[in-house]
Amino acid sequence: MGSVKIIDSAKPFGKSSACPVEAEPKNRERFEVATELVERAFDLIAVLAATTLAYVSYDLLQMGKHVRYPSTIVLLAASAFSVLFVIMMDHDGAYRRANSLLRIRETERILRVTVHALGVVFLVTFIFSEPFSRWVVIMAAVLVPLVVILEKQLVFVLIRNLHSRGYGLRNVLVYGAGLTGRRVFSAIVRSPKLGMNPLAIVDDDERLEGEEVYEFGYRRDRSAQVIAGPLNKDLIRKLSASLVIVGIPSVSQRRLKEIEAEVFAAGAHFAFVPQLSYSSESSTDYVDIDGVLIASMSLPQRKRLYEFVKQVFDAIVALGLMVFTLPLWVIITGLIRLDSKGPALFEQLRIGRGERPFRLYKFRTMILDAPKYGLHPTDADDPRITRVGRWLRRTSLDELPQLLNVLKGEMSLVGPRPEMPFIVERYNDYHRQRLQVIPGLTGLWQLSADRAFLIHENIQYDLYYIRNRNFFMDLAILLHTAVFAMKGI
Repeated sequence: MGSVKIIDSAKPFGKSSACPVEAEPKNRERFEVATELVERAFDLIAVLAATTLAYVSYDLLQMGKHVRYPSTIVLLAASAFSVLFVIMMDHDGAYRRANSLLRIRETERILRVTVHALGVVFLVTFIFSEPFSRWVVIMAAVLVPLVVILEKQLVFVLIRNLHSRGYGLRNVLVYGAGLTGRRVFSAIVRSPKLGMNPLAIVDDDERLEGEEVYEFGYRRDRSAQVIAGPLNKDLIRKLSASLVIVGIPSVSQRRLKEIEAEVFAAGAHFAFVPQLSYSSESSTDYVDIDGVLIASMSLPQRKRLYEFVKQVFDAIVALGLMVFTLPLWVIITGLIRLDSKGPALFEQLRIGRGERPFRLYKFRTMILDAPKYGLHPTDADDPRITRVGRWLRRTSLDELPQLLNVLKGEMSLVGPRPEMPFIVERYNDYHRQRLQVIPGLTGLWQLSADRAFLIHENIQYDLYYIRNRNFFMDLAILLHTAVFAMKGI
């Protein structure tokens, strides 16, 4: 799922009087400019508030040597840092209109830019002879990302509310109900700054008519219905669509030209996902040279420094969590043994990185004579699940013993979920890409609404993580997981 690259065509050859929607309404263009300016302004205010709060907290808590600063100096320094933060966010592409999978990349960017910006500030403090408390920098490192993430959510909700009232929207049809078409629909839904309202998904396969296509998200909330084709000017006019996106990379040039002619005849815009946008084990970079899209492909490189830092971080956090939750382990062990016969811990063979098997640990949630290997129960009322087991599954506390697997280096805090051997045996080369990295306790699939379905049927989450993983993305996933758990989703 990454960024779905869409090539937008030139404007239609003329305005059709039969088309009820203007191709590029000026009010939508103004709306896009206004929302971008508002987002930058909100970021400035959020960082200014968080930085000031960092100093106020430092002052109230009497931290370090407790150096006092005049309020004008504090405000000036906070303003300068806010401008630096927004400039670095802009350079990193934060104000582009499309969001990424589950908005994880947005959180990852905020964390990364915060650290980089504060790193610059930290170096600057050594230049000035005036005493400067680095405790303020540490407090800001915690408060700035939290405040900005909350502010981004408010902006997200604000833009969606404005769209719901008809401001800055254009109606969109997606052609193709396959994986790419669904990715396009999901990317549109997750990116309110695009100002696109996906009306429906058109497909030539009549058997798909009436099927609901859901976004790749935390919940299965937003959906679009599949309409049977053919896609022609009459259908586009009937649905008042001002943009048609062809989400079938394999469509022939002849068919693409036919669709383009129908779209232009309806007075709408035309866009398509190029054939270069396909899933493979290689990483792809795109360069636009005078209107010619060139793809440069290379096999993914091992990130040894990242892997080392991640392994150290995993070990420290896992050990800390085990010590902190030790009383909970004792309580859960007692409840399991009181509720049903058998050991409290459950061991099961799983397949890890490089197809190496290992024993995964969990708190037992099913009766003792339940089959050890098989597809997980999808019904919470399954009679094989014990009373305590239902509570453990609902709270995900049955996963707690996997911290032992993390300490042993068999698992990580973040990564694809490890599968059972009999499922891995059915893998094709596409699915085996999941086995390139160490499996994890949490990840993108675990956060998504598709966690209710089989892992290998929703591999797009794991492949997205494998191709884009970095330390800040891991932190972002852990942060989203914490919020996810607190909401009880």
